[in-house]
Amino acid sequence: MAGRGRVGPGGVVRRGGAGRGAWPGGMLRWGRALCPLRGGGPRGSPGPGGAPGRPLRTATPLSSDIFRELGQSLGRLGQTLKDQVPVWGGVEGGWTPPGTPPGPRPPEEADVVVVGGGVVGWSVAYWLKALENQRHGMRVLVVERDPTYSQASTVLSVGGIRQQFSLPENIRMSRFSARFLRNINEYLGVPNEPPVDIQFQPSGYLFLAPLQGAATLEATVRLQREEGAQVALLSPTQLKAKFPWIDTEDVAVASYGLEDEGWFDPWTLLHAFRRKATSLGVQSCSGEVRGFVTSAEDTMPPRGPTLATARIKYVHVHMPDSLEYQPVACAIVVNAAGAWAGKLLETAGLPGELCPPLPIQPRKRYVYSWHCPDGPGFSCPLLVDTTGAYFRRDGIAGNYLGGMSPPEEEEPDPGDLSVDHEFFQEQVWPRLARRVPAFASLRPRGAWAGYYDHNAFDRNGVLGPHPKLENLFLAAGFSGHGLQHAPAAGRAVAELVVKGGYESLDLRRLGWGRLVEGEPLEEDGVV
Repeated sequence: MAGRGRVGPGGVVRRGGAGRGAWPGGMLRWGRALCPLRGGGPRGSPGPGGAPGRPLRTATPLSSDIFRELGQSLGRLGQTLKDQVPVWGGVEGGWTPPGTPPGPRPPEEADVVVVGGGVVGWSVAYWLKALENQRHGMRVLVVERDPTYSQASTVLSVGGIRQQFSLPENIRMSRFSARFLRNINEYLGVPNEPPVDIQFQPSGYLFLAPLQGAATLEATVRLQREEGAQVALLSPTQLKAKFPWIDTEDVAVASYGLEDEGWFDPWTLLHAFRRKATSLGVQSCSGEVRGFVTSAEDTMPPRGPTLATARIKYVHVHMPDSLEYQPVACAIVVNAAGAWAGKLLETAGLPGELCPPLPIQPRKRYVYSWHCPDGPGFSCPLLVDTTGAYFRRDGIAGNYLGGMSPPEEEEPDPGDLSVDHEFFQEQVWPRLARRVPAFASLRPRGAWAGYYDHNAFDRNGVLGPHPKLENLFLAAGFSGHGLQHAPAAGRAVAELVVKGGYESLDLRRLGWGRLVEGEPLEEDGVV
């Protein structure tokens, strides 16, 4: 009866009437799960159609409630793990699970594979996309084995650009690059991104020549002027008047660049090429190309049992810190591997008759930094001494940097980038102090080492198609001036691929043919 109680299970009083259905133990079960079963109201009340219905009861939790709670618990657990474990591949932690290759994996195929992600390689990639006949029509992949660029020649250079070379092709490339850098945002600017500022410091190169080298320097300046470069010849008296801090005792003549010379930030230029190329659709991956598969390996060669030429069909991209590699099918390969361009071809498993030696090898060069408050000051150019030592100012606070290439018989081991500080004390510093007396009291600040992609044949870049591998192009061997010539070299190789020939600059003499024929193009202006 209503209002009277009866003993339920366990002796608990259950109240009847509207309270029927109370949870055993006297606690009221949460009521949002109340639902009519087979009827619309309490016992005895009519359901739909007037039929008696079953009573409303306090139901057990629905499955949706259970899964909702489970999902919330898992979410809290996931957040806890996310807070405690470094971000995978992110900026904060940089943690990568063991055995997982960092960065994106290479695709299975590409139209052009550029081996080497330095400034030359990214310049080639940019120009390929800039010159392509149909937007997004060419799939370009850049493969770089050192994504940190900790040993890259580009970012470890002193960042100079000059017009003063002895070879016409080098002068023309410098002039092209100077125009490119002057209008860099017209080429490498990306919409809705900050403009490119390479922090260019205009200052001429100053080459000093002794009496026995005076005629050669004067002839070189005539050639530079014929090519349109603005270069002045200075007598010892004029040199002393313009740069009174120089000891001119053994100087017969000097050449000084009047425009389009100076230095800039190498990393900014590399990043600008990469950012623009990526915005145009260029892909990149971390890995090392260690092998090629060529048509010479086909079971039935199309030209008989011996091939005069062949084509690269696949490149094998080995993942960092892994035995795994990805074969990438391709139509064109560009070897822009810098100091390792020669080694790439040696270790790629190519038949000897298809791959004559490429005399490009790494050469280690030191760059030293020092402080001298009484030094040349803001007017300091990039000076190249008669002895081969060079220096330039580094900012405006009395800091300078420089170095010198060692004699051939004293080349340091390129196996690592350790610095020989005794070389500065014994070889570089005495030459600096001899030319600039104020440097006798300089204070060394630091040093680093980088690589030249040294062409042992004639110290000039090798550009253009391989003589045996029909779809392999080369852009390496610049012997220290690859950074400043990267805009021009990249454009030249891209024109060969896209247009079938040079259009902007005629660089045919820098091709592989001179290596095969044994006809070097000597460059006297290598620093």
